[in-house]
Amino acid sequence: QVQLVESGGGSVQPGGSLTLSCVTSGFTFNSYRMYWVRQAPGKGLEWVSTINTRGEGTYYAESVKGRFTISRDNAKNTLYMQMNSLKSEDTALYYCAKDCRGTAPVFCDYRGQGTQVTVSS
Repeated sequence: QVQLVESGGGSVQPGGSLTLSCVTSGFTFNSYRMYWVRQAPGKGLEWVSTINTRGEGTYYAESVKGRFTISRDNAKNTLYMQMNSLKSEDTALYYCAKDCRGTAPVFCDYRGQGTQVTVSS
């Protein structure tokens, strides 16, 4: 079955950086667009970024554009998100996901258990 396992979250100060990873299994990773989505406290699920199958096409929500970079390693079945210049409003539970549609809210058929990112001074 499809498995998506995120890691790399943590607590950082504003302006800090984190790198999220998502190890996948149970499907042909290089055949699917992949997504990062997030859920802030008390809010709905929000689309953050998309990467196409070979990684040459990437798309970002306006709120993270220029600060976050999505990437993938198809040989390792792994998705990444480099997060720089983090802001307090980036605090959320971040999910790796596939088969998503919409932006805010976003609906995804599969997502992992999430990794918590907390940005606070």
